Amino acid sequence: MQQPPPYACAPPGPGGPPPPAAMVSKVDLTISCEGLKDLDVFSKSDPICVVYSLEGNRRREIGRTERISDSLNPKFQKQITVDYRFEEVQKLGFYVFDIDDGNNDINKADFLGKCDCNLGQIVSAGNFKQPLSHDGRNFGSIAIQAQEQGGIQKSIKMTLRGVKLDKKDFFGKSDPFLEFHRQLLDGSYALAHRTEVIKNTLNPKWKPMKINTRRLCDNNPDTVIKVQCHDWDSDGTHDLIGEFYTTLAEFEQIRPGKTFEVENPKKKGKRGYRNSGEIVVEQISVEREYTFLEYIQGGCLLNFVVGIDFTGSNGDPRDPSSLHYLGGSSPNQYTQAITAVGNVIQDYDSDQLYPAFGFGARLPPTWQVSHQFSLNGNPQDPNCQGIPGILGAYHQCINSVQLYGPTNASPIIGNVAKMAREALHQQQAKDYYILLLITDGILTDMDQTIHMIIEASELPMSIIIIGVGNADFDDMERLDGDDEVLSIGTRKAKRDIVQFVPFRDFKNATPARLAACVLDELPGQVSDYFNSKGMEPPGDIPQAEPPPSYYRSTSMSMSSRRGSIASQTGYQPSRQGSIASQQGFMASRQGSVVSRSANSRLI
Repeated sequence: MQQPPPYACAPPGPGGPPPPAAMVSKVDLTISCEGLKDLDVFSKSDPICVVYSLEGNRRREIGRTERISDSLNPKFQKQITVDYRFEEVQKLGFYVFDIDDGNNDINKADFLGKCDCNLGQIVSAGNFKQPLSHDGRNFGSIAIQAQEQGGIQKSIKMTLRGVKLDKKDFFGKSDPFLEFHRQLLDGSYALAHRTEVIKNTLNPKWKPMKINTRRLCDNNPDTVIKVQCHDWDSDGTHDLIGEFYTTLAEFEQIRPGKTFEVENPKKKGKRGYRNSGEIVVEQISVEREYTFLEYIQGGCLLNFVVGIDFTGSNGDPRDPSSLHYLGGSSPNQYTQAITAVGNVIQDYDSDQLYPAFGFGARLPPTWQVSHQFSLNGNPQDPNCQGIPGILGAYHQCINSVQLYGPTNASPIIGNVAKMAREALHQQQAKDYYILLLITDGILTDMDQTIHMIIEASELPMSIIIIGVGNADFDDMERLDGDDEVLSIGTRKAKRDIVQFVPFRDFKNATPARLAACVLDELPGQVSDYFNSKGMEPPGDIPQAEPPPSYYRSTSMSMSSRRGSIASQTGYQPSRQGSIASQQGFMASRQGSVVSRSANSRLI
């Protein structure tokens, strides 16, 4: 079966366009405080919370809550919306002020306290609570809840076949494939999914397909979905056989055997024309799917494991040219890689205990070669406390082992796979393992490593490989299954779990850029794995507590009424609701611009 060539609006690849390079979610932050300091003489404080993005020594305002009068325990109604990127360390500052003038001017306000933290800490904690500090002392506390926008995620799984499609080829029949398009606000359509091509048939049956409803219709049950059937041509001038229209709401109601008539707009209305064939639904189900954030907020832990190459090709650690040299003015590449990736992952592991191993060295006192040893010297407990603990154990290990060889990675991969297999026995989406493997060259046990990765592809784990130094890493690219599924002999990986990058490509970039590249596929790997196994988050997904009724404005009830009207009147009101929503978003952006024009100067 052959794929049609890519269109301008869709990158190549089976099943339509791939997901974006990095996962970005909109997250609403709900903020409350307790036990604030009372700075007003005849009443209580009038608090407001301003949220900043912390960038080095500077801060930039993202948004602010409303002011609440006379309260030391405010529950703010206005949520702060931020872009959440898993692969970045996003530092935020929550600053609480007592406002005494009607203009909410924080420059004239009394400072009550602040809390600096990472967005990753907030989303992974469920209900994040920390003290508010001022001049080294704590004055009350702040609680922050994160809620992902976008509603409940679903996927449509279905098998479709065509019946008596129009013949389009002069010397043959047709080469049909399907395209699914979602309607945009301006009435145009955008490609959401494409099937494979079935050659030379008028009665094709396509492979079972799975389409995420966010991609298909932005989770809107009333968004119009156009399904087109094309005849593939090698020169890219594909002929339209016909099309039909549907919605997610209809997909959720139909049963196997449902038939859609395929009509060609150019033939419609002509005498004697009925249709250009039919598309029959053989199997269909619409299933709930959990997002990466829902798994994290429901209690799934990301377990970070490190494997470091101690083979002789790294060079004598006492020599400044060695990849393991510790005496330079800047950290070596191993240290930089561990720090860059670890600083992101650490927000998602509550106990901060990370197993760390080395391979390819001779160990005292027998000086036997080991392809897996604990960096901390304790075979019974390889855990290190936090990222500083890993680095401390690594630095100590460099001075106590003899670099040797060969470069065998399969034992460490097998050990982490064993951990992941034991976690799988819980029958819960409770633990997912991430192995960071850092090496300076081609693996000596490549075939064994491929077998081990194929085995691990059925387990809750992913592997990040960073190649340090200037070796030729072409063979290592094979392990990263972005272009084709990793295989050896008749065995094939169930999914792509490996991300490989050479460190030299990021030599002049920031550590954050390296982390973003190696981690951008991880959220999808986590959610895809657990959803494929039918595993729900192990605990309840936190929901933001609604503010007291006396904080609510009349605009909320008006919005609710508009939503009810839209839900009763079909497609067009739904689109108007979307336009109104977009206008509201624009107004919100304008409000943000106004707010930032007064307060967004970098401090």
